[in-house]
Amino acid sequence: MTHGDRDEHHSATGTKDVPRRRSRRTGRFRDTPTACVSPYIVRRIPGFELLSQEALEGVETQADWLLAEIGIRITGDPGACALFKDAGASVDGDRVRFDRGLVRSLCATAPSTFTMHARNPSRSVVFGGDNVVMAPADGAPFVTDMKQGRRYGTIKDHQNLTKLLQCAPALHHNPALICEPSDVPVNKRHLDIVCSQLRYSDKPIMGAVSTPERGEDTLELARIVFGDGFLDDHAAVLAGTAVQSPLTFNAETTGAIRTYATANQANMITPFIIAGAMSPATMAGTLAQAHAEAMAGIALSQLVRKGSPALYSVFVTTMDLKSGAPTYGTPESSLANFAIVQLGRRLGLPVRCGGHLTGSKLLDAQAMEESVASMTPPVMAGAHFIHQSAGWLEGGLTIGFEKFIADAEKCSSIARLLQGLDVDDNTLAGDAFLELGDESNFLGCGHTLRNAATANIRTELPDSDSFEAWTDRGSKDTRERAYTLWTRILEDYEKPPINSAVDEELTAYCTRRKASMDDAWY
Repeated sequence: MTHGDRDEHHSATGTKDVPRRRSRRTGRFRDTPTACVSPYIVRRIPGFELLSQEALEGVETQADWLLAEIGIRITGDPGACALFKDAGASVDGDRVRFDRGLVRSLCATAPSTFTMHARNPSRSVVFGGDNVVMAPADGAPFVTDMKQGRRYGTIKDHQNLTKLLQCAPALHHNPALICEPSDVPVNKRHLDIVCSQLRYSDKPIMGAVSTPERGEDTLELARIVFGDGFLDDHAAVLAGTAVQSPLTFNAETTGAIRTYATANQANMITPFIIAGAMSPATMAGTLAQAHAEAMAGIALSQLVRKGSPALYSVFVTTMDLKSGAPTYGTPESSLANFAIVQLGRRLGLPVRCGGHLTGSKLLDAQAMEESVASMTPPVMAGAHFIHQSAGWLEGGLTIGFEKFIADAEKCSSIARLLQGLDVDDNTLAGDAFLELGDESNFLGCGHTLRNAATANIRTELPDSDSFEAWTDRGSKDTRERAYTLWTRILEDYEKPPINSAVDEELTAYCTRRKASMDDAWY
C-alpha cells in the first residue's frame, strides 16, 4: 500500500492506517442528543461518595492485613511468583505475602488515564478523568429472543449482537465475548470472535484471555489492523481476566496478564465475587478482599511492564444465603459498588464496575428492576467503565436480544443524565416568556421549536401514546416492541468500512492458524 493509498484509506473509512512492515498490506437507533452519540461520555455531574475517610482507610488497612498475613496464592506460575519476590514480597511455595503498602506502591506506575484506540479513530475512548465508557454483556454461553427462545449461541448470534453494539450510540466498547459461539471449535473460536469485533464494529475491542497463545493471536490480529509498531505505544486491546477468589490467581489468569502487559496493552483484572461464597457475607470484608485482589493483579502487570495501562475492576454481588443462588440489585451490592468506585479513585486509576445485572430469564419487571438497581450505583458514584451494560440475563448465563435493546436505550438516557443541566440564556428561556404574551401554551413559540430536537432525549422503545393508538398498533408490550426494534436495526445495519487488504489479511491469518491445529471441543 503506497502513502497515497493509506491517505485515501484513512479518508474513506475513518480508520487510522499507520505504516506497516514490508510483508503487510496495509439500522440505527432513533436520533438522540449529540452528547449521547459521542465515542464516550464526559460526565458533568458530581459523583456520590458513600464512605467516609475513616471507613475507606479501614477497608484499605484490612486489605493490607490480608496481603501481609494471608497472602495471595499464585498457582502454576513460578515466574509470576519470582517477579513479586524480586520486588520485595516473601514467597512460600505458591503463597506470596506483601509488607504493608508494597502492593499499593507497585500499582502507582499504572496511568491514571489512557486511551483505548479503535480502528476508527473517531471511536477511540478515554478511560479515567470525568469520562464514562459503556460496554454490553460479556461471556454468555446462551442467547435468547422471543421468537427462537433460549439456545446455545452461534457465531451468527455473535455477529448480530456485535452489529447491534455498533448501532447503539451509548455503547462505546466491545466486550471480549458478547456470546459464546458454540458452533466453532473451542480452540479456534477466539479467532472468529476477534475478527467479528474488528469487522462488524469499528469500536475498541477486547481480547482472548483463556490461554497466552490465544492472547498472542489477538495481538497479531490487532497488529494486522493497526500496524506492527502501533501497539508498542498505544492500547488497542483490552484484556479482561478474573481472579479465582478468594485470594488466588491461576496460571491462565497470570499468563494472560503477562501476555498483554508485555505488549503494553490494557489489563482489566476482576475479582468476580458472590459475597457469602467467594468472600465474607459482610460487605466490608468483601470489599477488603476484593481491594487486595485487584491491587495484586495490577501490581503484577506493572512488574511485567511499568506504565502499561490497567483498570481497577471489581464485580461484587450477593447471594441468597438459604438457597445459594446469586442475587442482583440488592441494597448490599449497591452499597458495595458505591464504595468500589471510591477505592479505585483513591488509587488514582480508572475504575470498572458492573452494569445492568439481573437473575431474570427474560425482559420482564424483575429484569428491569434489578438492572436499574445494579446500574445506578456505578453511574452515580463515578465509575469510568461500566461493563455488562446491555443484554445480561440469568446471572450472566444468557444474553437477550430484547434485553440488549432495552438496556442500550437506557444507556442513552444515562448519557443524557450525566450531561448535567445547562443554565444559560437559551435554557433560561427569557425570549419564550416575552413571546408568550397572553397565551398559555409554550408549544408553538419559537424557543420551543428551536430546542425541540435537543431539549429532551428521544427513545424509541417506550410507548407513551394513547390507549387507543397503542391498541390499534397491536397492544404490544415492551418485549414485543424490543423484538421489532432489534430486527429492524439488523435489517438496516451497514458494515463499517474496512480496508480490503486488511480484511484479506485477517482472513488469511485465521485460516492459517486454524489449519495448524486439530479441532478441540472442550
